[in-house]
Amino acid sequence: MFRNTLRTCLVPKNKEAQRAAHTTKLDEIREKLRGGPGLADFVSEDRPKDWAEYEGKLKREKGDAERLRLPPWLKTTIPTGSKFSELKAQLRSLNLSTVCEEARCPNIGECWSGGQHGTSTATIMLMGDTCTRGCMFCSVKTSRAPPPLDPNEPAHTAAAIKQWGLGYIVLTSVDRDDLPDGGSAHLAETVREIKKQNSEILVECLVPDFRGNKESIARLADCGLDVFAHNIETVERLTPFVRDRRAGYRQTLKVLKTAKDINPDLVTKSSIMLGLGETDEQVEQTMKDLRSVGVDCLTLGQYMQPTKRHLKVFEYVTPAKFKQWEERGAELGFLYTASGPLVRSSYRAGEFFISSLLKDRKAKSV
Repeated sequence: MFRNTLRTCLVPKNKEAQRAAHTTKLDEIREKLRGGPGLADFVSEDRPKDWAEYEGKLKREKGDAERLRLPPWLKTTIPTGSKFSELKAQLRSLNLSTVCEEARCPNIGECWSGGQHGTSTATIMLMGDTCTRGCMFCSVKTSRAPPPLDPNEPAHTAAAIKQWGLGYIVLTSVDRDDLPDGGSAHLAETVREIKKQNSEILVECLVPDFRGNKESIARLADCGLDVFAHNIETVERLTPFVRDRRAGYRQTLKVLKTAKDINPDLVTKSSIMLGLGETDEQVEQTMKDLRSVGVDCLTLGQYMQPTKRHLKVFEYVTPAKFKQWEERGAELGFLYTASGPLVRSSYRAGEFFISSLLKDRKAKSV
């Protein structure tokens, strides 16, 4: 349904009519999304439906060192199946890393096996599997001197994506503070290589902050990329405790604003983890800050402690609360807000929406 080009509409002559038509078109796309796949389509069928009846402890008290027991809505099945194994083997043969594995994503079994829809997806992590930063929420390996970049990675990535025959692909990367440009030229080359092999594919890239360097940000913004994503991760108060000291809250906002200023046609996107001890007021302020720099799409998901060395979960946020944040996102003016316990930066229902939005824009420009 979402692969079909959306019907074009006549462009009104005055600005008020233009805004009304734009709002109507977005509402039409949202309605298509509501009738298509959503969060329930991308999570296991065996997860309990009686979420409201769960009586376990969801929040740690001050000074409580005990780890919270995983609530039923966050329990996932062990990855299995031929498609899962085939995709893993293919990625290994091309020497490609994925954020699905490195960040221990709870949805890896669903995405790699194809789930009930049968379409396997993976978020490729570029520039290796070792990061120069050490954020307290992330399980990706860290080192001050990671291995050198693989010059064949852009071509191998494009080859893999061409084999998969996808219409939308998400790329992410580690931070490479050891490189003068932060790896921006390598990322931009990968995007161009993908577009060279399939000009119709839509490419989203979850990028590092490049230490706020405008030239590096511009290199990505102008390389043919469709969606520029950079995660703010948490609220401003918690940023120094959650993220590496080089990853500032205001710097993230600056990166997103700079990308939008350089290329206003870019769809910009960010993500917030919940359950680290933030207040509702702080979450709302973060959402407002992201809108103030022109961020179009937002995802909110539950933080899950990857290993005992990382930050403990302070609170397991209920599905009902996530639903409230989704509604608030719409009120604040985000084009799309994906909010749910298992939602991650790369969220397939969100990708369907963005894909429809971009195809509609291209149809109007013809």
